[in-house]
Amino acid sequence: MRAYRDQYAELFNEGRNVVLLGVSNDSPEELASWLKDEDFPFLFGSDAENNGASYEAFGGGLRDNGMVDSRAVIVVGPDGRVAKVIPQFNQVDPAAYEELAAAIDATSAS
Repeated sequence: MRAYRDQYAELFNEGRNVVLLGVSNDSPEELASWLKDEDFPFLFGSDAENNGASYEAFGGGLRDNGMVDSRAVIVVGPDGRVAKVIPQFNQVDPAAYEELAAAIDATSAS
């Protein structure tokens, strides 16, 4: 997610008109500490206490062990609706950024 943070403004027009939400099974305390240390320009949500129910409500799927998909990313449009669920965002793969940029561009334009 650091690479995404570092490219956020340049590649994605600062996420204009969209909300980006990363979801994990990490505790709220762990995520808050990480966010504070890394200064991410997007949101993270913990599904640790809901056993994946919150992520599933956004349209995501759980792995066989009941955990949220690895590095799940949700794009929410200006209308408040989920525009895209990326179940496994691979932060070191340039293609992942292309997919995310396309989702953000499509959502921003609508």
